[in-house]
Amino acid sequence: MKWKPARWRRPLLGITSVALVFGTVSFPPGTDNAYADVKVSQSTVKAADGKEYSVTNHIVPEVAEPKSADGKPKQWLLVWAGDENIADTAVDDVQDLPGSLAEPVNKVKNALPGPDFLAVIDATEGSPTYGQVANTATVGPLVENEPHHMQYVWHKGDTIFAGALFGAVTYAFDATDLPNITLKGQSLPTQTPGGSVPDAYWTLEDGTAYGTYMGGPIAPGPHAYANGDVQMSNGFAGSPGEVVRFDENGEVLSETPAATPQGDNEKLCENLPQLGKPSCANPHGIQAREDLDTLVTSDYAEPRNIILDPVKQPSPYLRRPTVRTWDISDRNEPKLKAVSYLPDGPRAEKSDPLHAESRAVMETTVTNQPENKGAFAQTMQGGAIFYTPDITAPEPHWRQVFDDGSAGKALDPGNDDSGSSSNGGWVQTSPDDRFLYHAVTGRQPGTLGDDDPGTTGGVYTLDIRELLASGNDVQCSIDTPEEATNGGNEADCPTLSGAQGINPGQPGQGPHWGAYDNFELGEDGKYRETEQPGRLALSNYFVARSGLDGDHKVNMVDLDPDGSLSLDESFRDEVTGEVGINFNRRSWPHGDFGNAKPHSELFVVADDDVR
Repeated sequence: MKWKPARWRRPLLGITSVALVFGTVSFPPGTDNAYADVKVSQSTVKAADGKEYSVTNHIVPEVAEPKSADGKPKQWLLVWAGDENIADTAVDDVQDLPGSLAEPVNKVKNALPGPDFLAVIDATEGSPTYGQVANTATVGPLVENEPHHMQYVWHKGDTIFAGALFGAVTYAFDATDLPNITLKGQSLPTQTPGGSVPDAYWTLEDGTAYGTYMGGPIAPGPHAYANGDVQMSNGFAGSPGEVVRFDENGEVLSETPAATPQGDNEKLCENLPQLGKPSCANPHGIQAREDLDTLVTSDYAEPRNIILDPVKQPSPYLRRPTVRTWDISDRNEPKLKAVSYLPDGPRAEKSDPLHAESRAVMETTVTNQPENKGAFAQTMQGGAIFYTPDITAPEPHWRQVFDDGSAGKALDPGNDDSGSSSNGGWVQTSPDDRFLYHAVTGRQPGTLGDDDPGTTGGVYTLDIRELLASGNDVQCSIDTPEEATNGGNEADCPTLSGAQGINPGQPGQGPHWGAYDNFELGEDGKYRETEQPGRLALSNYFVARSGLDGDHKVNMVDLDPDGSLSLDESFRDEVTGEVGINFNRRSWPHGDFGNAKPHSELFVVADDDVR
């Protein structure tokens, strides 16, 4: 295995050894591991703390062949996944966890911490090994990373940036030689003292990336940033968060606080412990339009109240209603331009502000075509989608243009028509700006009262062409209960093009995250990017400690040119034969570590196979 840098990238820094091949591993009798003759190799990088950090590949030879049986070069789905163990279990339930600290082997739920990993899955349609695991690239020595998000879309030559939610680490992976993965570098908490709890990433044309660090500086109290700004923080996993720029090897280039000098709205933006200047600055989603020199981030929540056990939500105002736009004409010094407060909508569930349409702005997505300047934002607790036609405006005007409740019965006839607390997650515009894709986990039973049965989650697509065509003269506005349940009355409102329920009849078990397949195979036998994706990959996991765990499956959904959706029933688990790749299994190529938690995914192609 040889690491090959893309020709236009800068050379790697600080690598002490790359691809040290350890040979072949056969699992001993009695373990009954499903993977035999796994080939192991490792790359290491010396980090800023002087220690070596590693990625160890565990290659399954028969799945890792670069071409399928018909000679087609393989396409890969990379899934960033965490080991499930005792740390994911509420204290009161630990005694019921299968397995024990003394005897963890061969238990599906292994109580001991194990390595987190990138799973490399054959995503080549028609391949005999379609859906099978070709490699688990484990990271070390850190455990309990709680793998979270990577970037939203991968392009040839991109570093893969992957965040450790709990560990405040950003990993930089090289996927040039798939299915092998090597480590280019990583950022440790000491490299980002101005922020914690890394969430999502957006790669730039020059190979660098922006990342959102949702939590506050490592230490509470005043924190001085390199740009001269000073912010008062309530500490790790608190507020305010920041935007970090990384080079292609994971080195930190800049840290910029997401807070305003004057603070945010005191009523809508609570903090625990309280800050002198209240802040909603907890950036989660992030996307950019480089041609417009504009970055958009969405504020989700003060994260310590989501990720720490016991899970309690002392105030709905710890979930944020804000979207921030930035001037990135100087890529290394983003300048905060505007903080926009999303409006509340017309639903009746106003008795609890946690369910207001504006609450918990998890994700944002930009448009892509040069003639469009708009962006969308979605809310996890609010269950609504918002739009602004111009992110370059000094103060962008956002309006609600869809409610998750309008897609409820299309996902499952048994659903009600309320989007309240739909647990919406991933939202993404298609490359050609025709459609908006949105994943919803579904509402958990009892959320709106003891008799609330919850709702089935899934993924749906909206036709957004009329909305974008209206330019700055947008008429669509969801401002009546009837529009919240049946879609907007105005002619330019988005319309439902397709919906696919996941886990019908199982409320709150749908997908949190997704990715579209931006590649197609050309007549020359090489993959190239397409503006009309033909499928989506979806993962059913959020954060176990939040109480929103999911079933740990990854599904594939076919996407037709008209936006309609259908479940790919040929994408099946190699162990159970069931539709969807189940990360709840005893054995992995790296050993019998039991269940894993798949949070995010990317479609990626080896460098030699893509133009």
